[in-house]
Order: sequence, then structure tokens, then C-alpha cells
Amino acid sequence: MSQLPTLFLSHGSPMLALQDSPARRFLQGLGKTLECPEAIVVVSAHWETRGGPAVSLAPQPETIHDFGGFPRALFEMQYPAPGAPEAAQRAAALLEAHGMPVGHGAQRGLDHGAWVPLSLMYPDADIPVAQLSVVHGASPAEHERLGRALTELRNEGVLVVGSGSLTHNLYEFRGQGIDAPVPQWVSEFEAWMKVRLENSERAALLDYRRTAPFAAQNHPTEEHLLPLFVAMGAAGPDARATQLHASFEHGVLAMDAYAFQ
Repeated sequence: MSQLPTLFLSHGSPMLALQDSPARRFLQGLGKTLECPEAIVVVSAHWETRGGPAVSLAPQPETIHDFGGFPRALFEMQYPAPGAPEAAQRAAALLEAHGMPVGHGAQRGLDHGAWVPLSLMYPDADIPVAQLSVVHGASPAEHERLGRALTELRNEGVLVVGSGSLTHNLYEFRGQGIDAPVPQWVSEFEAWMKVRLENSERAALLDYRRTAPFAAQNHPTEEHLLPLFVAMGAAGPDARATQLHASFEHGVLAMDAYAFQ
């Protein structure tokens, strides 16, 4: 197997699993463009741990419906992919070798940051999946370092996916339609990120909070952008970013996706 890329995917609203949109159609085609991995490790914005990252070891992870106020059909959806405890243990060993303490979630299931995009990419649910948490309070640089520890997974048939959102200020969501106009503070941040990612301006990216326009407005909390830095780090220090998709939903959600290789 050739060296796999790492991915950052914006998973948007859980309704991505049901509601037609450009981002949904993109994800439905994405799996077909990639060499089929032996396992997937997903770094999800919806699993935060303290003191260090954690890996999920469940042999058959449950589908977690970690949201409320959505149609019944969404709560009835299941993604019965097998777990990937061996890939999770390998990830943990790599992290520990780099001096990071790692927790283990024996029964941790797949939250919607994992199962929603994967159900579109790999609808047969036949690829083993494990999750890796983001670390509450840790910086972008610390998450990029975390990703760098995982670089060898790319050569071992494991697809590393960071699942978050390029922009994520739900305080600004007031029931806008999926095709609502995009405010300037969202579009300027998205454009800034694209330029810095495609030009490998890592110092600026790691300091985005200070250097990017409207950074705090787009990310009142950082957990939805941190998976990007893990994916970037996991591709290695010389990897280049390629924008695979760009669209907006509900005005405030930039649905960008990137491959690092």
C-alpha cells in the first residue's frame, strides 16, 4: 500500500447525514478517490479529554447520537463499523514514545464527528474505525506535535482523519437556511486559512488566534479547529495541503476539506 494522505473534514451540522448539500455530495464521492485503508483513526472535535489524548478500544463501537432537536430519522441512523483496537493501540504506543500520556476508552463509541462523515465516505461500514480525542486546553502547536507522533500510521494502511469545522460559531446561528448569505467575518477567515494552508505557512497557522482575521469570532472555543492541526502534523513537516472542497452552510459554517501529503 502506498503512503496515505491525512485528511481534515468539516462535518458541519449532524443533518449532513440526511440533507443534500454540496458538502454532502463531496463526501459521498471522497472515499472512491482514496486508496482503501486498512483502518481509520478519527480525531473528532466532539471527544475532548484532559491531561492528554485518549484512544477508543471498543471492538464494536456504538453509534453515539450526541445532539438534540433533530428529526427522528437522524437518531435512528446507525454506523455499525467494526472497531480498530489494534490501530488505536498502535497510535497510543506512538504517542507514548513521544512522551505523551494516553488514556484508553474501553467502550467509547463513534460520535457524530466520526460517523456522520464516514457514513457518507464509506457507507458499507466495513472499514475498522477508532477515535482519538483532542486535548482540552492544549494549543494548536501541541496538537500539531500530537499529529507528528502519528506520522508512521500513514505507511501502515491507517487513514488519519481530523473531523471538525473550519468555522464554528453556533452562537451566530439563528435558524438561517442552508444556503444563507455568508458574512464577511466568515469568508475572510476561510480565505485566510486557505492561503496559509496551501503555502505551508505553519507558524502563522499555529498562531492563527492572533494572526487570522476574525479568529475568535469564528472559533469562540477551539475544539473544532484542533483536528486540522493533528491532520497537518500527521502528514509530516514537509507535507503540502490541498483543498479538496469548499462551501458554506447556514452562513456561518465553512465546510472546507483538506488533504495533507
